[in-house]
Amino acid sequence: MNIKNAQLDVDTWIKEHGVRYFNELTNMAQLTEEVGEVARIIARRYGEQSEKESDKNKDLGEELADVVFVVLCLANQTGIDLQAAFDKKMDLKSVRDKDRHKNNDKLK
Repeated sequence: MNIKNAQLDVDTWIKEHGVRYFNELTNMAQLTEEVGEVARIIARRYGEQSEKESDKNKDLGEELADVVFVVLCLANQTGIDLQAAFDKKMDLKSVRDKDRHKNNDKLK
């Protein structure tokens, strides 16, 4: 996925179908809600909680995509080039953290 193109796709969708962006605080609340839905699926499907019958048909991929959509909305409305920010973060992690996990005895 090219993040820059995804940001443009979201912006086009908002302008054509969404009327306007929700304000930043509303989108932050939406992001929290969507992350909660992801957490619920993970906790029940992969964690120790039992999965309710109503949760068994939940699509984790769809819920993760909801999180990405709202993150892209927040990036757009706050003027963040998320592709550039992500590339910078990966460069930083590749230099600063390249051996960090290999040297962590807890992961062996």
